[in-house]
Amino acid sequence: MKQRLFDSELKVMKLIWENQQPISAKKLSLIAEKEYSWNKNTTYTIIKKLVTKGFIRRDEPGFICTALVSQSEMQKNEATTLLNKMFNGSRKALFSTLLEDEDLSESEIDELRKYIDNR
Repeated sequence: MKQRLFDSELKVMKLIWENQQPISAKKLSLIAEKEYSWNKNTTYTIIKKLVTKGFIRRDEPGFICTALVSQSEMQKNEATTLLNKMFNGSRKALFSTLLEDEDLSESEIDELRKYIDNR
């Protein structure tokens, strides 16, 4: 996936992922108004950009929005972009940076160890 999401686009995608989909643009605009203080036009403009980029599909009647990419797919894409852009593809450098100033509990450390061991 070569396309990236701007912050406002990610906010709309999160609303779609978190709510029952498919979801109407009207319902999305009401949620966005409540969550982000956006007006209807702002939300609709972002939805149209997401349709153009291929992240969501718009169906009629009712301007119904369906995500064409899952949240986990986007997370993997963004993590890979960060890994390559900031750490030259080095997972070790990324994890070292993430864990450098982080206080982890024993159970969190055990979880991470198990995850690594099962790879």
